Amino acid sequence: MGDHIHIVEVGPRDGLQNEKKMVSVEDRVRMIDGLSAAGLKTIEAGAFVSPKWVPQMADTDQVMATIKRQEGVSYPVLTPNLKGYEAARQANADTVAVFAAASETFSQKNTNGSIDDVFERFEPIFERARDDGIRVRGYVSCIFGCPYEGDIDTDAVRRVSKRLYAMGAYEVSLGDTIGVGTPDVAADLINALKDDVPIEGLACHFHDTNGRAIENLEVCLEAGVRTIDASVGGLGGCPYANGATGNVATDKVTAMLDAKGFDHGVDVDALMRVSDDIRTLIHS
Repeated sequence: MGDHIHIVEVGPRDGLQNEKKMVSVEDRVRMIDGLSAAGLKTIEAGAFVSPKWVPQMADTDQVMATIKRQEGVSYPVLTPNLKGYEAARQANADTVAVFAAASETFSQKNTNGSIDDVFERFEPIFERARDDGIRVRGYVSCIFGCPYEGDIDTDAVRRVSKRLYAMGAYEVSLGDTIGVGTPDVAADLINALKDDVPIEGLACHFHDTNGRAIENLEVCLEAGVRTIDASVGGLGGCPYANGATGNVATDKVTAMLDAKGFDHGVDVDALMRVSDDIRTLIHS
């Protein structure tokens, strides 16, 4: 087999957060346990955010307490502030994630703060995480386009990505939040970012709004990226970007990797069972 590609499964968090139907703790646990049984080694399990704003992520502490944690599997949770980080630690999370945006307007709409404000909130998280030996993953939203500002300049993405990496993020996940990326633009961005973040520290988190996520991922793999975010069944998107639902589906990613001779370590049949179950639940 070829190089190993690490898939970060975001369905239980990024996928479910934008679905209208509420999914119970029991069903979220069954989903996560099914994904780990399918061989996925990183599974976003939830978010410690206000249930007022993201009700689908309520009771993440119960989810974390109930899942059957598999050896060698990480279950990251989103923590937008120190309060969220402390809740994640109480839930025995080994990895947390923080979100920034390359768009100033999107940052204001999504987090009620400027890009600089958001990074001020991150500082105590990174400080505590270093003391606690907890890994922090950084996300950058709107890398190609913003629902409010339109096209996003590459330099804006570089500034935010470099800042996250310098703060201590072990990985920077690049999010095409509204799914407007094209292969040439994607390749140019990855090549530009190599000067700011080591290629092994970059991941791609693409939405399939315009049906081009796989094409875009292919050129990023050619540029050296070896981590891809994907959502089982193509669930979800961003609740603050209308019409941008649809993370790239994990089964589409595994099919592309198989066709190109990459190793991914996922049992596709087991993955599809989880996909069928959660889609039936969401759409019933």
